[in-house]
Amino acid sequence: MEWTKERRYRTLEEVSQEEVNELERRVNSSVWRQTYHIQPNTGLLNDPNGFSYFNGEYHLFYQWFPLGPVHGLKYWYHVKSKDLVNWEDAGIGIKPGDYFDSHGAYSGSAIEHEGKLYLLYTGNTRDNEWGRNPYQCLAAMNQDGEITKLPPVISEVPEGYTDHFRDPKIWKKDDEFFMVIGAQRINGTGCIVQYQSNDLLSWSFKGEIKTELPNFGYMWECPDYFELGDKGILVFSPQGIDPEGDLYQNIYQSGYLMGSQLDVKNGVFSHGEFQELDRGFDFYAPQTMEDHKGRRILVGWVGLPEIDYPTDKDGWAHCLSLPRELTEVNGKLFQTPVKELQALRKNEQEIEDILFDEGKAYDGFTGTTYELLGEFQNYDAITFGIEFRSGKNEKTIITYDTIEKKLVLDRTLSGKSFATSYGTVRKCELDSKSIKLQMFVDVSSVEIFVNDGAEVFTSRIFPNQESESIRFFATGGKVSFQAKKWELQTNQ
Repeated sequence: MEWTKERRYRTLEEVSQEEVNELERRVNSSVWRQTYHIQPNTGLLNDPNGFSYFNGEYHLFYQWFPLGPVHGLKYWYHVKSKDLVNWEDAGIGIKPGDYFDSHGAYSGSAIEHEGKLYLLYTGNTRDNEWGRNPYQCLAAMNQDGEITKLPPVISEVPEGYTDHFRDPKIWKKDDEFFMVIGAQRINGTGCIVQYQSNDLLSWSFKGEIKTELPNFGYMWECPDYFELGDKGILVFSPQGIDPEGDLYQNIYQSGYLMGSQLDVKNGVFSHGEFQELDRGFDFYAPQTMEDHKGRRILVGWVGLPEIDYPTDKDGWAHCLSLPRELTEVNGKLFQTPVKELQALRKNEQEIEDILFDEGKAYDGFTGTTYELLGEFQNYDAITFGIEFRSGKNEKTIITYDTIEKKLVLDRTLSGKSFATSYGTVRKCELDSKSIKLQMFVDVSSVEIFVNDGAEVFTSRIFPNQESESIRFFATGGKVSFQAKKWELQTNQ
């Protein structure tokens, strides 16, 4: 099927029920549907949006094109939860079609104010020559979950920037509202601009956030600013960064700058180096929120733009990451799966062993969806690690190389291959006397939290259903390890 412009920009109302039914049938028969991750019912999911806590529930929206695994007319789809684990389908949140979002409701954020949840998003419009004019739009959700669109709050792109001007992230400090927007300067470099408001309706342009990265890629998407203690943290997804050693290996990157708190009056942000948020293959456009318990929680898109995925043939693409709590440790963001996820655990298995230049499998340690916690220490081996989703000619491997002091995720043999032009191995430096791996394996993904969140590897993998072996190994010496494994209750 050819995805022409006309096909990509049809609304749901323009599509026959037969076509929708056939798409649902294809999606539901896909062997790679996830079991405990948020995924689209049909079509394509991308950026998480409007992540918030309101009226006793967590609310999470995501970019959604319902009619196929491509980027077309974007809706906001709404899911909600009381516990960050069991998500209830709340249907379409924002439907495009007004003059200010005629060609899609693009990414944005949410904030509670005077008993309502306000949703701020970019309205995508196109003229007859397919020229773009972005609007920054506002909608309000009441206590009953009803969402009403309001007039756009920003209708012009400031002088000096291109029409790549999107993804507003809002926060409140003292009695003022602030917004950051991802932008591109007319010289083709990426940046972030800032607005201020006293009432959410009338916004004034405050200029560019002054960073120490004047020429770092051609577009900065999905900005997010927040504070942890006395630190200011600016998260964004820069496009157009060249690979550098083990860094920046994906088509586009996601990361953060940490420094002093943002000087909102002057737009000055003093910071350290850009740090990638995730070391895996498939992670982009993360968004954070502060919940009623004071935690800063992040969710990301487990996918990337402009990459074809094996699920495309089944009529759907992508999922969201598990929610992660963020903490600041010595100038670095640590990410840990929220504690509520422990409620999914059942049927615990436990082992303890010493490996001497060998690989071993253990009773009870198999599966296609599970949580695995492994801790390695007292090693003199050259390498050690875990093979998982392993079967005939298939395996995914996480290895610690004690000579290079690097952790390596290898999906060369993970099953259906894709995006191989960007490599099949990801690495990060890690100098530690013990290596702790907390792995969440789902039907077609893995999220690996390293040493209590110092690093994370998030990746899609597409093995056969029969590939369910787990094997612990050491080469060139010995390693001691303990491991626990839990099956996970599904919430689909």
